[in-house]
Amino acid sequence: MTSMARRAAFATSALFVLAVAACKTTDIVGVPTYKPTGNLPTYTQLQAALDSAQKTNNGGLGFNMWGVIVDQSGIVAAVVRTGPGPADTGEQWLGSRVIAAQKANTANDFSLLAFALSTANLYSAVQPGGSLFGLQASNPVNTDVAYGGEAADYGTPQDFMVGRRIGGVNVFGGGLAMYDSTGQLVGGLGVSGDFSCADHNIAWKVRHILHRDFVPAGVDPVVTVVGHTDDNIVYDIDPTTGKSASGWGHPACSAGTTAVSDSIPTSYPIEYVP
Repeated sequence: MTSMARRAAFATSALFVLAVAACKTTDIVGVPTYKPTGNLPTYTQLQAALDSAQKTNNGGLGFNMWGVIVDQSGIVAAVVRTGPGPADTGEQWLGSRVIAAQKANTANDFSLLAFALSTANLYSAVQPGGSLFGLQASNPVNTDVAYGGEAADYGTPQDFMVGRRIGGVNVFGGGLAMYDSTGQLVGGLGVSGDFSCADHNIAWKVRHILHRDFVPAGVDPVVTVVGHTDDNIVYDIDPTTGKSASGWGHPACSAGTTAVSDSIPTSYPIEYVP
Protein backbone atom coordinates (compact mmCIF):
# COMPACT_ATOMS: atom_id res chain seq x y z
CA MET A 1 0.00 0.00 0.00
CA THR A 2 1.37 3.39 -0.97
CA SER A 3 1.84 6.20 1.52
CA MET A 4 -1.03 8.13 -0.05
CA ALA A 5 -3.32 5.08 0.13
CA ARG A 6 -2.45 4.58 3.81
CA ARG A 7 -3.29 8.21 4.58
CA ALA A 8 -6.60 7.90 2.74
CA ALA A 9 -7.48 4.73 4.63
CA PHE A 10 -6.60 6.41 7.95
CA ALA A 11 -8.74 9.42 7.11
CA THR A 12 -11.70 7.20 6.20
CA SER A 13 -11.39 5.28 9.48
CA ALA A 14 -11.21 8.51 11.46
CA LEU A 15 -14.36 9.83 9.78
CA PHE A 16 -16.16 6.58 10.58
CA VAL A 17 -15.22 6.82 14.27
CA LEU A 18 -16.42 10.42 14.40
CA ALA A 19 -19.70 9.47 12.71
CA VAL A 20 -20.33 6.70 15.25
CA ALA A 21 -19.52 9.05 18.11
CA ALA A 22 -21.91 11.63 16.70
CA CYS A 23 -24.71 9.07 16.60
CA LYS A 24 -24.29 8.52 20.34
CA THR A 25 -24.86 12.14 21.28
CA THR A 26 -28.21 13.36 22.55
CA ASP A 27 -28.38 16.26 20.13
CA ILE A 28 -29.32 16.20 16.47
CA VAL A 29 -27.70 18.62 14.08
CA GLY A 30 -30.27 20.84 12.40
CA VAL A 31 -32.95 20.52 15.13
CA PRO A 32 -32.73 23.83 16.98
CA THR A 33 -34.44 24.63 20.26
CA TYR A 34 -36.79 27.53 20.91
CA LYS A 35 -38.26 29.07 24.02
CA PRO A 36 -42.02 28.41 24.29
CA THR A 37 -44.08 31.57 24.65
CA GLY A 38 -47.48 32.53 26.06
CA ASN A 39 -49.40 32.10 29.29
CA LEU A 40 -48.63 28.40 29.70
CA PRO A 41 -48.64 26.14 32.76
CA THR A 42 -45.24 25.06 34.02
CA TYR A 43 -43.84 21.54 33.98
CA THR A 44 -44.58 21.23 37.70
CA GLN A 45 -48.15 22.45 37.30
CA LEU A 46 -48.82 20.04 34.44
CA GLN A 47 -47.32 17.16 36.41
CA ALA A 48 -49.50 17.87 39.44
CA ALA A 49 -52.66 18.28 37.34
CA LEU A 50 -52.08 15.04 35.41
CA ASP A 51 -51.28 13.11 38.59
CA SER A 52 -54.52 14.37 40.14
CA ALA A 53 -56.75 13.69 37.11
CA GLN A 54 -55.32 10.23 36.45
CA LYS A 55 -56.26 9.10 39.95
CA THR A 56 -59.96 9.91 39.47
CA ASN A 57 -62.56 7.69 37.81
CA ASN A 58 -62.20 8.16 34.06
CA GLY A 59 -64.01 5.02 32.97
CA GLY A 60 -60.89 3.51 31.43
CA LEU A 61 -58.14 1.09 32.34
CA GLY A 62 -56.52 3.27 34.99
CA PHE A 63 -53.14 3.13 33.28
CA ASN A 64 -50.36 5.65 33.76
CA MET A 65 -50.51 8.60 31.40
CA TRP A 66 -48.39 10.97 29.35
CA GLY A 67 -49.17 14.67 29.13
CA VAL A 68 -47.73 17.20 26.69
CA ILE A 69 -48.24 20.94 26.24
CA VAL A 70 -47.34 22.93 23.13
CA ASP A 71 -47.42 26.68 22.76
CA GLN A 72 -49.45 28.52 20.15
CA SER A 73 -46.70 28.11 17.56
CA GLY A 74 -46.42 24.36 18.16
CA ILE A 75 -43.27 24.36 20.29
CA VAL A 76 -43.32 21.67 22.98
CA ALA A 77 -43.30 23.35 26.40
CA ALA A 78 -43.58 20.37 28.77
CA VAL A 79 -43.71 16.57 28.72
CA VAL A 80 -44.75 14.66 31.84
CA ARG A 81 -45.75 11.13 32.84
CA THR A 82 -47.56 9.73 35.86
CA GLY A 83 -45.63 6.47 36.11
CA PRO A 84 -42.34 6.17 37.97
CA GLY A 85 -39.32 6.52 35.73
CA PRO A 86 -37.36 5.90 33.72
CA ALA A 87 -39.89 6.06 30.91
CA ASP A 88 -38.73 2.83 29.25
CA THR A 89 -39.43 0.50 32.21
CA GLY A 90 -42.95 -0.54 31.21
CA GLU A 91 -44.81 1.70 33.66
CA GLN A 92 -46.70 3.43 30.84
CA TRP A 93 -47.14 2.90 27.10
CA LEU A 94 -43.94 4.35 25.63
CA GLY A 95 -45.66 4.99 22.29
CA SER A 96 -48.17 7.25 24.01
CA ARG A 97 -45.50 9.89 24.60
CA VAL A 98 -45.45 10.87 20.93
CA ILE A 99 -49.21 10.35 20.61
CA ALA A 100 -49.79 12.84 23.43
CA ALA A 101 -47.56 15.33 21.63
CA GLN A 102 -49.48 14.81 18.39
CA LYS A 103 -52.74 15.44 20.20
CA ALA A 104 -51.47 18.66 21.75
CA ASN A 105 -50.23 19.85 18.36
CA THR A 106 -53.50 18.96 16.62
CA ALA A 107 -55.79 20.67 19.13
CA ASN A 108 -53.68 23.81 18.96
CA ASP A 109 -53.36 23.77 15.16
CA PHE A 110 -57.06 23.37 14.42
CA SER A 111 -58.59 25.61 17.08
CA LEU A 112 -59.16 29.35 16.80
CA LEU A 113 -59.72 32.29 19.11
CA ALA A 114 -63.47 31.90 18.71
CA PHE A 115 -63.78 28.16 18.01
CA ALA A 116 -62.27 25.08 19.69
CA LEU A 117 -61.91 21.60 18.23
CA SER A 118 -60.77 18.67 20.33
CA THR A 119 -58.98 15.78 18.66
CA ALA A 120 -62.05 13.67 19.50
CA ASN A 121 -64.18 16.02 17.38
CA LEU A 122 -62.06 15.23 14.31
CA TYR A 123 -62.61 11.47 14.16
CA SER A 124 -65.66 11.37 11.89
CA ALA A 125 -64.61 14.34 9.77
CA VAL A 126 -61.42 12.60 8.60
CA GLN A 127 -63.09 9.34 7.58
CA PRO A 128 -63.55 8.64 3.82
CA GLY A 129 -66.28 10.98 2.62
CA GLY A 130 -65.82 13.28 5.61
CA SER A 131 -65.31 17.02 5.32
CA LEU A 132 -61.68 16.76 6.50
CA PHE A 133 -60.67 13.45 4.90
CA GLY A 134 -56.88 13.30 4.59
CA LEU A 135 -56.21 15.75 7.42
CA GLN A 136 -54.48 13.05 9.45
CA ALA A 137 -51.71 12.85 6.84
CA SER A 138 -51.28 16.59 6.36
CA ASN A 139 -48.73 17.46 9.06
CA PRO A 140 -46.25 14.61 9.68
CA VAL A 141 -44.50 14.13 13.01
CA ASN A 142 -40.92 15.40 13.11
CA THR A 143 -39.31 12.04 13.89
CA ASP A 144 -35.93 13.60 14.75
CA VAL A 145 -37.66 15.54 17.51
CA ALA A 146 -39.88 12.64 18.58
CA TYR A 147 -37.12 10.07 19.05
CA GLY A 148 -34.05 12.17 19.83
CA GLY A 149 -32.31 12.26 23.17
CA GLU A 150 -32.06 9.70 25.96
CA ALA A 151 -35.08 7.61 26.95
CA ALA A 152 -34.23 8.24 30.59
CA ASP A 153 -35.08 11.91 30.01
CA TYR A 154 -38.53 11.26 28.53
CA GLY A 155 -41.20 12.83 30.68
CA THR A 156 -38.72 15.06 32.53
CA PRO A 157 -37.84 18.74 32.02
CA GLN A 158 -34.92 17.48 29.88
CA ASP A 159 -37.18 15.61 27.43
CA PHE A 160 -35.71 16.08 23.94
CA MET A 161 -39.04 17.29 22.54
CA VAL A 162 -39.08 20.35 24.81
CA GLY A 163 -38.24 23.53 22.92
CA ARG A 164 -38.81 21.89 19.55
CA ARG A 165 -41.75 21.57 17.14
CA ILE A 166 -43.13 18.04 17.07
CA GLY A 167 -45.82 18.36 14.37
CA GLY A 168 -48.25 15.51 13.79
CA VAL A 169 -52.01 15.13 13.60
CA ASN A 170 -54.07 12.83 15.79
CA VAL A 171 -57.80 12.28 15.36
CA PHE A 172 -59.05 10.47 18.44
CA GLY A 173 -59.75 11.59 21.99
CA GLY A 174 -57.17 13.22 24.26
CA GLY A 175 -56.23 16.57 22.71
CA LEU A 176 -57.69 19.94 23.77
CA ALA A 177 -56.91 23.56 22.96
CA MET A 178 -56.02 25.75 25.94
CA TYR A 179 -57.52 29.19 26.52
CA ASP A 180 -56.50 31.50 29.35
CA SER A 181 -58.73 33.81 31.40
CA THR A 182 -58.50 36.55 28.77
CA GLY A 183 -59.85 34.20 26.11
CA GLN A 184 -56.48 33.92 24.39
CA LEU A 185 -55.65 30.66 22.65
CA VAL A 186 -52.31 29.83 24.31
CA GLY A 187 -51.58 26.33 23.04
CA GLY A 188 -52.64 22.72 23.14
CA LEU A 189 -52.77 19.90 25.68
CA GLY A 190 -52.38 16.24 24.76
CA VAL A 191 -52.95 13.20 27.00
CA SER A 192 -52.41 9.55 26.10
CA GLY A 193 -52.06 6.17 27.77
CA ASP A 194 -55.55 4.67 28.11
CA PHE A 195 -58.68 4.24 25.98
CA SER A 196 -58.92 7.30 23.75
CA CYS A 197 -62.22 8.22 25.43
CA ALA A 198 -60.55 8.04 28.85
CA ASP A 199 -57.69 10.13 27.47
CA HIS A 200 -60.24 12.80 26.57
CA ASN A 201 -61.81 12.68 30.03
CA ILE A 202 -58.43 13.05 31.71
CA ALA A 203 -57.36 15.88 29.40
CA TRP A 204 -60.62 17.72 30.15
CA LYS A 205 -59.95 17.48 33.88
CA VAL A 206 -56.30 18.50 33.52
CA ARG A 207 -57.24 21.57 31.49
CA HIS A 208 -59.81 22.54 34.10
CA ILE A 209 -57.34 22.12 36.97
CA LEU A 210 -54.87 24.33 35.08
CA HIS A 211 -57.58 26.99 34.42
CA ARG A 212 -56.92 26.94 30.69
CA ASP A 213 -60.52 26.02 29.83
CA PHE A 214 -61.99 29.42 28.92
CA VAL A 215 -63.39 27.78 25.79
CA PRO A 216 -65.16 30.20 23.42
CA ALA A 217 -67.34 27.71 21.51
CA GLY A 218 -67.20 24.25 19.96
CA VAL A 219 -69.07 21.60 18.00
CA ASP A 220 -70.57 19.71 20.94
CA PRO A 221 -74.32 20.31 20.54
CA VAL A 222 -74.94 20.06 24.29
CA VAL A 223 -74.94 23.56 25.82
CA THR A 224 -73.82 23.26 29.43
CA VAL A 225 -72.85 26.87 30.12
CA VAL A 226 -75.44 29.49 29.21
CA GLY A 227 -74.74 30.68 25.70
CA HIS A 228 -71.64 28.50 25.29
CA THR A 229 -71.02 25.28 23.41
CA ASP A 230 -67.73 23.47 23.97
CA ASP A 231 -65.28 20.92 22.59
CA ASN A 232 -66.45 17.87 24.54
CA ILE A 233 -66.39 14.47 22.86
CA VAL A 234 -69.56 13.72 20.87
CA TYR A 235 -71.05 10.21 20.82
CA ASP A 236 -73.50 10.28 17.92
CA ILE A 237 -72.19 7.63 15.54
CA ASP A 238 -74.98 5.35 14.35
CA PRO A 239 -73.91 1.74 15.08
CA THR A 240 -75.69 0.53 11.95
CA THR A 241 -74.44 3.03 9.39
CA GLY A 242 -71.23 4.11 11.13
CA LYS A 243 -72.11 7.71 10.36
CA SER A 244 -72.04 10.63 12.80
CA ALA A 245 -75.21 12.70 12.97
CA SER A 246 -73.28 15.91 13.54
CA GLY A 247 -70.21 15.04 11.48
CA TRP A 248 -68.04 15.43 14.61
CA GLY A 249 -68.73 12.12 16.36
CA HIS A 250 -66.30 9.75 18.06
CA PRO A 251 -66.74 6.01 18.68
CA ALA A 252 -67.80 5.04 22.19
CA CYS A 253 -65.08 3.11 24.03
CA SER A 254 -67.08 1.75 26.97
CA ALA A 255 -70.13 2.52 29.04
CA GLY A 256 -67.84 3.79 31.80
CA THR A 257 -65.96 6.30 29.66
CA THR A 258 -69.19 7.53 28.09
CA ALA A 259 -70.75 8.13 31.50
CA VAL A 260 -67.74 10.19 32.60
CA SER A 261 -67.69 12.16 29.34
CA ASP A 262 -71.35 13.01 29.79
CA SER A 263 -70.77 14.21 33.35
CA ILE A 264 -67.54 16.24 33.09
CA PRO A 265 -69.11 19.40 31.64
CA THR A 266 -71.02 19.62 34.92
CA SER A 267 -68.42 18.32 37.35
CA TYR A 268 -65.54 20.12 35.59
CA PRO A 269 -67.39 22.95 33.84
CA ILE A 270 -65.65 25.12 31.31
CA GLU A 271 -64.89 28.68 32.35
CA TYR A 272 -65.68 31.63 30.16
CA VAL A 273 -64.79 35.23 29.69
CA PRO A 274 -67.81 37.36 30.75
